[in-house]
Amino acid sequence: MGVKKVAVIGAGVSGLGAIKACLEEGLEPVCFEKSKDIGGLWRYEEIPQSGSPGIYQSLTCNTSKEMTAFSDYPMPDHYPNYLHHSKMMEYLRLFARHFGLREHIQFQTKVCSVRKRPDFSSSGQWDVVVEADGNLKSYIFDAIMICIGLYTEKYLPLQDFPGIDKFRGKYLHSWEYKHPDNFVGKRVVVIGIGNSGADVAGEISRVAEQVFLSTRQGAWIWSRVWDNGNPLDATLFTRYNRIVQKFYPTFLINRWTENKLNARFNHANYGLQAKHRFLSHQSTFSDDLPNHIITGRVMMKPNVKEFTETSAIFEDGTQENIDVVLFATGYTISFPFLEDEAILERQNSLFKFVFPPQLEKPTLAFIGLLQAVGATIPTSELQSRWVVRVFAGLKKLPSESNMMADINRRKQKMAKKFVKSPRVAHRVQYIDYMDEIASEIGVKPNLFSLLLWDPKLAIEMFYGPCSPYQFRLQGPGKWSGARTAILTQRDRILKPLRTRVLQQSESSSSCLFWIKTVCIVICLSIAIIQNASTLPPPHQLRTKESGSGGGGGGSRAGQRWAGNRVSEP
Repeated sequence: MGVKKVAVIGAGVSGLGAIKACLEEGLEPVCFEKSKDIGGLWRYEEIPQSGSPGIYQSLTCNTSKEMTAFSDYPMPDHYPNYLHHSKMMEYLRLFARHFGLREHIQFQTKVCSVRKRPDFSSSGQWDVVVEADGNLKSYIFDAIMICIGLYTEKYLPLQDFPGIDKFRGKYLHSWEYKHPDNFVGKRVVVIGIGNSGADVAGEISRVAEQVFLSTRQGAWIWSRVWDNGNPLDATLFTRYNRIVQKFYPTFLINRWTENKLNARFNHANYGLQAKHRFLSHQSTFSDDLPNHIITGRVMMKPNVKEFTETSAIFEDGTQENIDVVLFATGYTISFPFLEDEAILERQNSLFKFVFPPQLEKPTLAFIGLLQAVGATIPTSELQSRWVVRVFAGLKKLPSESNMMADINRRKQKMAKKFVKSPRVAHRVQYIDYMDEIASEIGVKPNLFSLLLWDPKLAIEMFYGPCSPYQFRLQGPGKWSGARTAILTQRDRILKPLRTRVLQQSESSSSCLFWIKTVCIVICLSIAIIQNASTLPPPHQLRTKESGSGGGGGGSRAGQRWAGNRVSEP
């Protein structure tokens, strides 16, 4: 049998990783991308195409560069820890150029349909029809990798907001928002307190007359910067912390985290107090929201009960005049080209969020169709590395019944831990999921073995950031630079921060010198003041020296006492 041809749909971060994984395993990828460039979600367009991701001009990544990079291609050390979308696009172009990925992509090509071939039960092949330059073309592929992600179709729940059809002002989805220029002097209500809602509300508030941020449940607010100014994910997402979390009761983790976040600002006082515990629902990243609230530019509000022609009435009975409504209500998953309805109906029942368990042949995979509590690139890349080994016949999936049992166990576990929400259906813990997929491939690092022959590396892997490079140390796809990348990851974190060069030793010793000097001066001053307040007045000393009763001995003792006290400092 010849080289297997694989259709990769989408050239975003998941699609690029899928192309590379196919090439590594000796498969022949053909990627179809309906736009004119790579990048997917990270490609900024002033007017995005319908069915494509849309981002705003100021969008910055919520995961740090060391935790976000492809596992065998670290980001340049001078890159900031949190990348603006333009910088992320620059990195993706470097990655695609380095591994020669663009030559496998057909741009401005829309996938119209993907259906099983008549002999699918024996061949596992698919008929694919695409459109380019107004012409339709048909292909036969041995396997399909769908890499379009979660953010394609905007979710606009107008039916949940009575009166919106009578509202005279403008309403839009955050997908359409690009910059705050159109909101100058406006009164705006933003509905939804996810990452986009918090970002957009804060940005608009700089130019608007007033912004109201409406939320049903409240939210716990993270900041990208954690203790000592380190990136949050690089600090918290360690193997050591994950082990501690597994042994600690959930209520203690919730209490510690909530107290930690409330120490920055009290969520109840700011109108942000969540109805759920921290671990029960996805939290929100926002560095600036507390500042906008405390300065009055953003006012927190409960859910909107209804709209009038010119105002919004909230569930607490308050009413505010409004010019614009911005819905930051997320997205729905859509695969309009996929003709098998059974697969569409079971999109939330995928084996490890990747394989539909009911197919006769495992030749269809969804990449990046999950919400990791962490970065997308490493998780989707690892999925692709697993998938291509299944496609190549090097790895076999369990039976359908065993896969369904695994899916149901996961659902039951998630139902107990999390608040019921569409977003929760695809949520995974970063380290746990990475280890789970890595075990399928045979690339999960063995820390006990490493501790014996490379303790320095093992300690960094255990206590340091659980970066993607850990999954290139051994097994299929092993990368010779993985060890160095792990041991130098902290240097790359600090490099873009230390742009003002300091003489560390001189500055620290100088600082220590002045601290010691000030302490000595303070101690001397206190001692002198105390001595001055405890010494007898001079006329009493003179009386004792010339008096009788006790003779000269008493006088000499008094002199020695006075002399000793004065000379103590």
